[in-house]
Amino acid sequence: MTSTQETVAPAAAPTKMSLPTLTAMVVGGMVGAGVFSLPARFGVATGALGALIAWAIAGAGMLMLAFVFQNLAVRKPDLDSGVFIYAKAGFGDYVGFNSAIGFWASTVAGNTFYWVFITATLGAFFDAFGDGDTLLAVAVSTVGVWLFHYLIARGVRDATVINRIVTVFKVLPILTFVVVLLFAFDAGVFGDNFFAYDDLGTMGEQVKNTMIITTFVFLGIEGASVYSRYAKRREDVGRATVLGFLSVLSIFALVTLSSYAVLPRAEIAATRQPSMIGVFESVVGPWGATFISVAVVVSVLGAYLAWTLMAAEVMYHPARNDDLPELLGRENRVGTPIMALVATSIAVQALLLLTLLVSDALNFMLDLCTSLALIPYFLAAAYALKIAMTGEGYEGVDPRTQRRHAVVAGVATGYTLFLFVAAGLEFLLLSTVILAPLTLLYVRARREHRRRLFTPAEAVLCAVVVAGAVVGVLGLATGRIEL
Repeated sequence: MTSTQETVAPAAAPTKMSLPTLTAMVVGGMVGAGVFSLPARFGVATGALGALIAWAIAGAGMLMLAFVFQNLAVRKPDLDSGVFIYAKAGFGDYVGFNSAIGFWASTVAGNTFYWVFITATLGAFFDAFGDGDTLLAVAVSTVGVWLFHYLIARGVRDATVINRIVTVFKVLPILTFVVVLLFAFDAGVFGDNFFAYDDLGTMGEQVKNTMIITTFVFLGIEGASVYSRYAKRREDVGRATVLGFLSVLSIFALVTLSSYAVLPRAEIAATRQPSMIGVFESVVGPWGATFISVAVVVSVLGAYLAWTLMAAEVMYHPARNDDLPELLGRENRVGTPIMALVATSIAVQALLLLTLLVSDALNFMLDLCTSLALIPYFLAAAYALKIAMTGEGYEGVDPRTQRRHAVVAGVATGYTLFLFVAAGLEFLLLSTVILAPLTLLYVRARREHRRRLFTPAEAVLCAVVVAGAVVGVLGLATGRIEL
């Protein structure tokens, strides 16, 4: 028989993390698939000077956003259901729903991007895969989607070992790329690429055209404060956020700028995606393509597992909180949010079929993913600004700290608004085309719980979303909006 002492023995305390460990986790969370497409995305838009300005703006803006999430975690520790919960707390149920469903749709578009990215990588070796937008590419991606669905549904949730392998395969090849290109640095080529004004528009236009890719590569920055309860010292969380972010920013900037030092901008712009492969191959030869390609596939498959789990959770939590239909909150016998997972897999499948119709599937999915993610980011920043201005959650806090947080939140809010402008009206309208029909989920949830459907302000917002969707559909039908 088990003794009483053994029965009530407390569980082992979680291992506390040092500053280097916290920083490494921040880096691992932000370095994803987007970095492999940076050279061509920048080469199409600007030269080295524009890239420097773009990274400075993106770095400042995203750092302010990181501070926003850190401040919210401290001021509103009870709001722990995800980034979208801040919109609900600050602006009501329907705004919160749009934040949650927008974040979910963003993860779905991002997961579709991953499959296009993998098959486009294979296209460098097998022509039948094309740029990830052929029938074979969609067929292989479909098998992958439902294989991962099956594994996750059976309870494959502990991704610790996978994440360790993925982190190595992400960071090591990227650092190798940077070091090799720096050794191959050609001052003449870099000088010719420094301005690259020719037909790219004004410097302001060039910088604006890079903002979507700079935002995409930083998606997940809101997770930097997730590990705060495991920190040996509370102040290490803020330091890890800054050190991790600056490390990632340095890596991304070096990948971009080192590419300008080995190839003319026009050749970089014409490199097929993932463009790190072609740039690296031009310096080291054919083995470079294989080296980076293997890293891409391993990295993206690991990221797909993590983001599929996240997408299911993004639907599961609102369903458990009565903001989505109860059906989406169901779990299977191993605790997987199965109906949310089914909805996610079906949505990824639908977008994979859409890739057969768009002209540039890879960049389209990247831009759509980023545009949808801006909705919860903007609303979280706006909520942080609201509580800093009203003093909610700042009881007993030095007024100077409150004012500083208000400035940070104001800059983050302005930066996310600027990103909406940079994304362009096309993707804003396409976002409403997705959000409008998904509002039916909100309607069903409200009826299930016999709650008032809309307040007057929410009814106006819903009308705006529907009107935007109508304009978007008409734009698609008439060709004014091209996929």
